[in-house]
Amino acid sequence: MAGHFEIETRSDEQLMFNLKVGSEAILTSEAYTTKAACVNGIESVKKNAPDEGRYRRTTTADGKFRFRLDAANGQAIGASEYYETASARDDAIEFMKKNAPDAEVKDLT
Repeated sequence: MAGHFEIETRSDEQLMFNLKVGSEAILTSEAYTTKAACVNGIESVKKNAPDEGRYRRTTTADGKFRFRLDAANGQAIGASEYYETASARDDAIEFMKKNAPDAEVKDLT
């Protein structure tokens, strides 16, 4: 199943995007004040997702696993949900590497 980006308006009127597979969010962005900045964030995900070196894998204190995708300048583009296992997190990263560059964008604003 291919993924897609969804641009949404948050409750505080800022914009954000999710990269989703079906209804599951694989990556959630930071907040943006303009649609242009949000679209640029999506383009940054598409550009950086195939690069293994852009992922920061972490484990929480309670043993959950997640990742963050960074731009070339080290700035965070988005973060994943929490996963129960490292392999589930790594599977999500592999999905992103393969599918994010060509994922369709749905504007729900």
